[in-house]
Amino acid sequence: MRFEKFPWKMPEEKIVRVITNTDAKNEADDQFAIVHALLSPKFDNVGFIAAHFGAVKSSTSMEDSYQELEKIFDIMKFDKTGMLYRGAAHALVDEFTPVDSPGAQLIIKEAMRDSDKPLFITFMGPLTDLASAYLLEPRIAKRLTAIWIGGGAYPSGGIEFNMGNDINAVNAVMKSDINLWQVPKNVYEMIPVSFAEMAYRVAPQGAIGKFLFDQLIEHTFEDNPRFSDFRSGESWVLGDSPAVGLILFEHRFEFDWVPAPIITPEGRYIHEGNNRAIRVYRRYDSRFIMEDFYCKLALFANIEM
Repeated sequence: MRFEKFPWKMPEEKIVRVITNTDAKNEADDQFAIVHALLSPKFDNVGFIAAHFGAVKSSTSMEDSYQELEKIFDIMKFDKTGMLYRGAAHALVDEFTPVDSPGAQLIIKEAMRDSDKPLFITFMGPLTDLASAYLLEPRIAKRLTAIWIGGGAYPSGGIEFNMGNDINAVNAVMKSDINLWQVPKNVYEMIPVSFAEMAYRVAPQGAIGKFLFDQLIEHTFEDNPRFSDFRSGESWVLGDSPAVGLILFEHRFEFDWVPAPIITPEGRYIHEGNNRAIRVYRRYDSRFIMEDFYCKLALFANIEM
């Protein structure tokens, strides 16, 4: 699925295949990244995988994410046929036992498919489905690039939500030879937005703009102590949006090559230096990412009308 109604033509050789893996109902930021991916002509979107987000907030978290994906597609009036997949309903029990799912099978199928277009898979939650696909079919490792929003700050690491929802999966991926770009917590929080800019630049932009704004406000003011440490009352962090932005512009001077660490049960990094190097981002241009999103959203709203 590619959106091709904007007033410019995407060069064929620049188009990439994209799978989006998202714990869409966990917070309010995945929704922005999902819409951004759907509206980016560079992306040949081949599937969206619903990810779990643990069992603390919901006992049906993966299914909740799936239903949120359905809602976004319906609001945008996009065809869901063959586009939505269920991922694992829970974390791996260890580093070696996959959780098979339609989402894991999509990753395998698309990675093993002959294509001249590179395959990117964005992970906006746990790495359960990537680890499972790799454990089921290790040959996929050299045939994709995974972008993961997750993990604590380097070099020490620490507690971080996406990592904590499946540390076994993170270790399985870190010990693999998968091409991985990591956006750790201190970096993915570099994309704050204010409610004023959301009200001005998102809410008026058609049905999907109103939905994005309304669900952000509703989620922000939930009685949830997990957000009390950084909630300001007038801002949020769209921490999943860099997963889209780094495919649009890879910021090739803004990352370090780091031997993949091993993760302790507490989320700490152990740097043994035995694993292949991964790309760890230290910054990106949040203006570029958000302006691209705002403009595509506005253009799409005009097309809708």
